[in-house]
Amino acid sequence: MSTVRARDLALTTPAALFLAVFMIAPLLLMLYVSTLERAPFGGVLWGSHTGVAYEKLLFERDLAGRLSFNSDYIAIFARSFRLATITTILTLLVSLPTALYMTTLSRRRAAFILFLVTVPFWTNLLVRNFAWILILRNGGTLDQSLQWLGLTSNSLDILYTPLATGIGLTYSFLPFMILPTYVALERIDKRLIEAAFDLGADRWRVLTRVVLPLAMPGILAGAILVFVPCLGAYVSPELLGGGKSLMIGNLVQAQFGASRNWPFGAALALVLVAVLLLTLLLWRFVQRRLGRTA
Repeated sequence: MSTVRARDLALTTPAALFLAVFMIAPLLLMLYVSTLERAPFGGVLWGSHTGVAYEKLLFERDLAGRLSFNSDYIAIFARSFRLATITTILTLLVSLPTALYMTTLSRRRAAFILFLVTVPFWTNLLVRNFAWILILRNGGTLDQSLQWLGLTSNSLDILYTPLATGIGLTYSFLPFMILPTYVALERIDKRLIEAAFDLGADRWRVLTRVVLPLAMPGILAGAILVFVPCLGAYVSPELLGGGKSLMIGNLVQAQFGASRNWPFGAALALVLVAVLLLTLLLWRFVQRRLGRTA
């Protein structure tokens, strides 16, 4: 074995061991648990295999043992995808003009805004969501402010709705979109923008034909960083949604918690991981296509 290959092997072995122990092994354990039979009082019957957990994703059995289609869990997955997609779009709509403005500032001022963007990370996510409860509840900060300004006369009734969940998710994951978008915009060669203006392009054409295509890798990276964790979010739907906007993360927690249906919870978690992997593969495919057309 050459010295270079031995060095490469020594450098990659720790990372490979880390992935094997903390990622691959837990996934294999979840796969094994998902094929087991649920114990009468919760947990699993080790060694007793069945496919009931995966069957339950789409079907349910009546007292006579007959199968019927059940769309409840599909609706939860669809709701999770919808909220994750809306959150990704909202964070992009806020992050793009913010990042564009930051690129026009001096390095010192841009660094200060980046500092403000990262300030929420200093506080626990649970505390931040409790703060939103105080803001969005009836008689809270937002409700009282709008009534004091004469804009509303009745309570807003925002808390414990999908709207409140969307607000909490957007706030929680906004920095994950701003940071990669700003980095991608900052790396654009300003001479390309100047050349576009010299050739007669207006601001809109420069934005859509030059800036956005060059910043697309950073925007896609931000979209993945927002969409993936948002799809399995638990805290915001639990606290701000009040159980009325159940998402996949809440459903998995309920199976391992109150329901004590470990096989079904493992099956749900594995389906979520499979969906996320497909999303990442799709992102990789789009990234390669953009690299070829650039």
